[in-house]
Amino acid sequence: MMNRYTLLCVLLASANSILSGYDTGVMSGAALYIQENMKISSTQVEILVGTLNVFSLVGSLASGKTSDYIGRRYTMVLAATAFLIGALLMGLAPSYLILLTGRIIAGIGVGYALMIAPVYSAELSPAMNRGLLTSLPEVFIIFGILLGYIFNYALSGLSPNINWRLMLGLAVFPSIGIGLGVVTMPESPRWLVMKGKLSEAKQVLMKISSTQAEAELRFEEITKAAGRAEKSDWHGQGVWKELLIRPSMPIRRMLIAAIGINFFMQASGNDAVMYYCPEVFRAAGIHNKKELFGINMIMGLTKTSFALLSALFLDRFGRRPLLILGSSGMVVSLSLLGLGSKFLENSSSKPTWAIVLCIVAVCADVSFFSIGLGPITWVYSSEAFPTRIRAQGSALAISVNRLVSGVVSMSFLSISKKITFGGIFFVLGGVMAVGTAFFYFFLPETKGLTLEEMQTIFEDQNTGNHGRVKEMTEI
Repeated sequence: MMNRYTLLCVLLASANSILSGYDTGVMSGAALYIQENMKISSTQVEILVGTLNVFSLVGSLASGKTSDYIGRRYTMVLAATAFLIGALLMGLAPSYLILLTGRIIAGIGVGYALMIAPVYSAELSPAMNRGLLTSLPEVFIIFGILLGYIFNYALSGLSPNINWRLMLGLAVFPSIGIGLGVVTMPESPRWLVMKGKLSEAKQVLMKISSTQAEAELRFEEITKAAGRAEKSDWHGQGVWKELLIRPSMPIRRMLIAAIGINFFMQASGNDAVMYYCPEVFRAAGIHNKKELFGINMIMGLTKTSFALLSALFLDRFGRRPLLILGSSGMVVSLSLLGLGSKFLENSSSKPTWAIVLCIVAVCADVSFFSIGLGPITWVYSSEAFPTRIRAQGSALAISVNRLVSGVVSMSFLSISKKITFGGIFFVLGGVMAVGTAFFYFFLPETKGLTLEEMQTIFEDQNTGNHGRVKEMTEI
């Protein structure tokens, strides 16, 4: 039975992710009004949209060392504070430069939030519920996206000088609430053990475990795994050398798995499809902004439903089956979206069936993403590494996520102008076909294992999927 206090803490930590999701959703509509109101070019729109992802790379890179130094809890407060400042600047921006500055600060906050929420959730969760609890940040990201779409729709009737400012500035209020709420949460027991604060760690474990026996067993496993790192002056020193300069074979495999899944999560183009969905449908012949935002709301509801479904079944079916199902479905969906877009590009009449095909294919693409890559990337990134290197290993993997997201978002419109929307969707379908093969060979199943047992599945194995991981990493 799941401990209610643990669930409450994970829900509050995951709420940080609403902010990054809200930005993704709301910017897809706000960008249309910003371009109209500030008279900026499509290149400036691309820079504005992509800047958050590029600077979230800075936040995610710094988040590992920061959370090892000041703790998981205060890193979440830092993330909410950065987003608060960014939202204020964006909502009140008198010029494009100030708007861009707000995006940069918000991006750093997003980078922190994307790493710390799943790591904190994983470190609090029992093994049998970790898939559900660690995937909740993705559910909150999608809920934030849906909120962004709803506010796009609700505020679209206001003056173009006011509506986008409200769309972006309203993020101030959840930032304040989340920042204050996180202060009341307990620190991660695994971080406390690494700092040598054993009595505090034991007190937290008593609160987040269902029984005293479970708390004592978890405490024993965590302290044994921490080993020589039990000291008050530990703040993550030496981890980069362990990760990048002299990694053991299991750590090398963890890095390949975690970096690979983060790469394909963004190379799938899902963020770009979310940001530029109105542009895609405008090209398909839908020009009314209310209709465009209405389609976005349908897509957001679909995405939210499937993310919740995936979270509920992650601990029953495991990570690999849902991941491979989701990525295979994306290959088909992106191919159909490419087909429908190509037909519309070459047809002057814009037939209804082709527009419907594009809408259904987009909804299918984001739904399959929400079944597999969406939640499982965060779960895998936060659970694959041992405690000593978890925060910085996860930060490195998520930095790749942010880098690829920024590149894809900032180049999506430019590339689509050269090869058309249909062409770019076919390319993304090919990328996901490669991704599906990667997941099959390189990602072992982690369902039901404690974080302290995780290293064993990345050790040398000669059978099953673990054997494939060994063979492929040695090629």
